[in-house]
Amino acid sequence: MILCALDMMVPTHQSTGMWRHPLADAEQYRDLGFWTGHAKLLESAGFDVVFFADVAGVYDVFDGSGRSAICSGMQYPMLDPLLAVSAMASATTTLGFGVTASVSYEQPYLLARRFSTLDHLTDGRIAWNIVTGYQASAMRNLGATDQVPHHARYNRADEFMDVVYKLWEGTFESDALQANPSTGVYLDPDKVHGANHSGEHFMVPGPALTLPGPQRVPFLFQAGSSPRGLAFGARHAEAMFFSGTSTQTVRKLTDNARDLLEEAGRPRDAAQMIMSMTVIAAETDEQARQRHQEYLEHVDQEAALALFAGWTGLDLAQFPAEATLEEVLDTLTADGQIQGNRSALQSFTTLDPDRRWTVGELAAHMAIGARGPVVVGSAATVADELERWCREAGVDGFNVDYAVRAVDMAAFAEHVSPELRRRGLLAERAGSTLRGRLTGADHPADSHPAAAFRR
Repeated sequence: MILCALDMMVPTHQSTGMWRHPLADAEQYRDLGFWTGHAKLLESAGFDVVFFADVAGVYDVFDGSGRSAICSGMQYPMLDPLLAVSAMASATTTLGFGVTASVSYEQPYLLARRFSTLDHLTDGRIAWNIVTGYQASAMRNLGATDQVPHHARYNRADEFMDVVYKLWEGTFESDALQANPSTGVYLDPDKVHGANHSGEHFMVPGPALTLPGPQRVPFLFQAGSSPRGLAFGARHAEAMFFSGTSTQTVRKLTDNARDLLEEAGRPRDAAQMIMSMTVIAAETDEQARQRHQEYLEHVDQEAALALFAGWTGLDLAQFPAEATLEEVLDTLTADGQIQGNRSALQSFTTLDPDRRWTVGELAAHMAIGARGPVVVGSAATVADELERWCREAGVDGFNVDYAVRAVDMAAFAEHVSPELRRRGLLAERAGSTLRGRLTGADHPADSHPAAAFRR
């Protein structure tokens, strides 16, 4: 079972209002000592990866402003997780680091250098969660007038990936590094090649700035589950990340993803499937339920709607709690097009056709754990649920989320990890790199598109 710890360097991640809980420390996200200690905890608990979500703008769609998100600390303010990885890696030996970076906000030439640098400095434990971005506010702050249309973002993303593959796999021949004092040759210039890329979106003639790291290419996550997002993930991802409200909705995504992998010329198991799951664990079911009830007393449903609006571009502030999402969509999307995060919307619409979600139900559901399920209970109860979701939803593991970070992740480590180990679901992995431990090979498979650029 793959275990990732889903997080974000913010006061409140996906469980709204929890910074007000007496056991929460809202400012720990700014403390490097906390993050290095937290990394040690996760590694000891058997987690494979700490998976950092990230955005580049304020959630300013709800009520036409960012006031609700700012007031509630809803994923704001935030730190840059890439800058914390080196310190966390120095405190651990096996934990991987998955960091979100948007191909809509970055330039491939410099992003390739940052990930190669971290591949070296983590001894091959860096991963990239590839996203196209969904915030119009981020694009405006980067000089654009508005968000790029959904399909256009993915078209640009495909070209972005070609560029970074050329840099990571195509710049250096395997014996380019000579480091020979007697000849005075450090790098053989005949074995260092430019990307020579000239495309619709990018012009990158030169070679990569950094020698390939232990993995050459960071391990690749991808989290889009719209049809275009799934097609992109089937081409590039080595792990695909989903959210859903039931095993049936997630099963539709995982089955479709495996079909698309085959269509892309890759094996059905070329990408591992993980999903988000908020876990509230304790020694007994009753103790876990009691803590969950305490959390419910601190939730902020308006902040949950601000998060949803920021994801999808749909402002629900003007609608009563009893309004259905279908009514909302009829009012707000005359052309039927969503330019925001389509995956966030489809969890409550097309993937769940037998239920008509109201605005009030959506706010209550998202207040703890956002789009994913919430599992509350003892170690045995949680482990049973994780096994059931693997079996019924077709997933290989989980991005484990929390309501109160330090409390819930420590409880998982104390109670759930030992039970998973007892059941043989959490074992030591062989391999020196993150990809090596998750797939058995340090470098991307020959069926992966990066291999086509390999020298």
